[in-house]
Amino acid sequence: MEVTQVLLNAQSIDGNVRKHAEENLTQFQNQNFPAFLLSMSGELSNDEKPVDSRKLAGLILKNALDAKELNRKAELVQRWLSLDPSVKTQIKGCLLSTLSSSALDARSTASQVIAKVAGIELRNSQWRELVSTLTSNISGPAHVKQATLETLGYLCEEISPEILVQEEVNSILTAVVQGMSSSESNDIRLAATRALYNALSFAKTNFENDMERNYIMRVVCEATLSPEMKIRQVAFECLVSISSMYYNKLAPYIKDIFNITAKAVKEDEEPVALQAIEFWSSICDEEIDVLDEYGGDFSGESDIPCFYFIKQALPALVPLLLETLLKQEEDQDQDEGAWNISMAGGTCLGLVARTVGDDIVPLVMPFVQENISKPEWRRREAATYAFGSILEGPSPDKLTPLVNLALEFMLHAMKDENSHVKDTTAWTLGRIFEFLHGPTMEAPVITQSNFPHILSVLIEGMKDVPNVAEKVCGALYFLAQGYEDVGTSSLLTPFFQNVVEALLNTAHREDAGESRLRTSAYETLNEVVRCSMEETASIVMQLIPVFLMKLMETLEMHKLSSEEREKQTELQGLLCGCLQVIIQKLSGSDSTKYGLLQYADQMMALFLRVFAFRNATVHEEAMLAIGALAYATGADFSKYMPDFYPYLEMGLQNFEEYQVCAVTVGVVGDICRALDEKIFPYCDGIMTQLLKDLSSSQLHRFVKPPIFSCFGDIALAIGESFDKYLVYAMPMLQGAAELSLQPANSDDEMIEYNNQLRNGILEAYSAIFQGFKNSPKTQLLMPYAPHILQFLDSMYQEKDMDDMVTKAAVGVLGDLADTLSANAAPLLRQSLFCKDFVDECLSSDDNLIKETAEWVHMTLSRVVSG
Repeated sequence: MEVTQVLLNAQSIDGNVRKHAEENLTQFQNQNFPAFLLSMSGELSNDEKPVDSRKLAGLILKNALDAKELNRKAELVQRWLSLDPSVKTQIKGCLLSTLSSSALDARSTASQVIAKVAGIELRNSQWRELVSTLTSNISGPAHVKQATLETLGYLCEEISPEILVQEEVNSILTAVVQGMSSSESNDIRLAATRALYNALSFAKTNFENDMERNYIMRVVCEATLSPEMKIRQVAFECLVSISSMYYNKLAPYIKDIFNITAKAVKEDEEPVALQAIEFWSSICDEEIDVLDEYGGDFSGESDIPCFYFIKQALPALVPLLLETLLKQEEDQDQDEGAWNISMAGGTCLGLVARTVGDDIVPLVMPFVQENISKPEWRRREAATYAFGSILEGPSPDKLTPLVNLALEFMLHAMKDENSHVKDTTAWTLGRIFEFLHGPTMEAPVITQSNFPHILSVLIEGMKDVPNVAEKVCGALYFLAQGYEDVGTSSLLTPFFQNVVEALLNTAHREDAGESRLRTSAYETLNEVVRCSMEETASIVMQLIPVFLMKLMETLEMHKLSSEEREKQTELQGLLCGCLQVIIQKLSGSDSTKYGLLQYADQMMALFLRVFAFRNATVHEEAMLAIGALAYATGADFSKYMPDFYPYLEMGLQNFEEYQVCAVTVGVVGDICRALDEKIFPYCDGIMTQLLKDLSSSQLHRFVKPPIFSCFGDIALAIGESFDKYLVYAMPMLQGAAELSLQPANSDDEMIEYNNQLRNGILEAYSAIFQGFKNSPKTQLLMPYAPHILQFLDSMYQEKDMDDMVTKAAVGVLGDLADTLSANAAPLLRQSLFCKDFVDECLSSDDNLIKETAEWVHMTLSRVVSG
């Protein structure tokens, strides 16, 4: 095979030529993988070959080493590691030699492939000489230096910091920081600055050293002043990254950084100015986190004390941000993905308000008062945006008098001649209703006298252009939400019918597909229903046939264009979502439940028909609606099970769309609670599928915790009949428990997942014990008790359980003692941690933990002393 020609043919505009070439490449790869990789790496490194064939060869190499899908990725890694070492050495030699190629595209492709190989090999203690090989290249010609810096950047992106020793980190940082020097060419400086961005997470030790940190900070700050825009942009990206990674090291530099960022915001091109604003947004995020966690009390408890950078910068920072609000773009409201200086400045202003609270108000209000009535629309819009941005953070005492003065003006501004002003005004009204309206407000902003006017303005605003109408729906959403916990009366009640009709009309406007208007109208309708009072239940009931008819219409639509099909599936999902909310609302009271159940057969029939449409979101919404219906119908839901079960099984098998799988698992729980022992005929199928799910390497980890909880739901429903599944379920729970105790990387996402996993396991254990209580089969659980106690002990010794897991864990201890009773007494006496754990829970600040612990304490005393 003439590889070069085949690679060129694979990029041909002629479909047949391209297809034939792709088939040839696949065949070559399948027949002799090592030779195939050698051929690709040889092509990439050969300067006499065309650049297009070299680039594709490099891309094929990269795809042979990495994949987005985790299981596929694991296969590719294993395949590479099992290659003959001499083949790998030859390929790596070709890749490294390509860094000195005269062709930029070939060098750049080789950089990426080297990083992918290194990502595999360094984790397996191979290719340890790579870093020293690369850093020795730095003294070579300019094009080699540029390619090497690019490679170092990709390498740092590919691997985690603990893989390299400090000496290697030092040599990378030295090479990168030297490459950023102003004496280097722009290409080299850009590659070096990008590399530093990826290398910052490796520099923890270096940031502890004053001299090294000063050097890095100086070089980064110098790069923000480069004549080349891209270098300035990436240098500011480095500062943003440093602000979150090394916040506690910034104090000596913060004044200089303010000056640099202020200059960029005022004078530089937009991509650079956006990053300069992002620096201050990032500082706000850091300080908000610290202040939220420690409540301003830094008496030795916090490793990261708050330096109050924002508070110090406030007098200069706020005017800077207010100026950005005047740099709007003409069409920014129509473009959902729009992001520009005025939007970034407003977002940052909102974060500043959350960081400093009341202190921001006197700095912003003069700008608002000065510009809110100006003839230029930009000034009116900027003033409105500034006001809306500071409504979260300052105290209601500070804001309420201002809002009382501004509200009538804002309502009038909904008739402004300019669409941008109306859009921002509607958004600001939404913020007023979100943060300053509700039963907890001492001085309500919304009163019986101004409510009718507010509502008439909003209903009228829903007829405006889509982007304005969408913001109005959002405002109405928060207005309704404010009446959620008000007891028996709501100012919304007399207007309920009008509001519902206005929202339905809005959802079915010809242009409702623009600016998310249809979705927003339905979401608002859901919230209006959810927060409604009992006296409007009859109107809510009348919505059921309306939505069933609309859902039926979507099911009858055939021969649609792709755009119409998209609208059809969106509408089906929204209608199922509305029906779910209505079912939940009306099933909460005996007086309305009877009327709801008259529609149950019709609803179930339509929900089942929805499953014929291949769309994950629609399936999810239909499943959730069926779960709500199961709860409402109780044991009567059994009549739907024969028809519904195949779809339930289909949902449990849906690995690809894991959210559907997770929702289906939740619905199994709903059905167990509804049917109790009547679920038993279906349990073999459900348990088989759940166990298959847990054994599958394809299943997203997100679904595993709910599956374990679901074991518990089934055990509670069928009681001692769960005995046939113990031999399968308990080892699964045990394996997952052991996995959750292994030290993992401590990023927030992983910690949260581990807590969810533990909670799911503990919920299952508790429910299994409760299901077997007072059964002659309780002795079947005894073999599992030692491991369960060991699991609880190990978690207790870790001392970092969150409240959710702590409550579940102490609950399991009580359920184990309660169910196994005297049989468990010797084990419980030997488990020394039990008393300490319960004592700690008894002194918890969390009432639920304390209440559970009191019951556990009594149960343990009874069992152990008995």
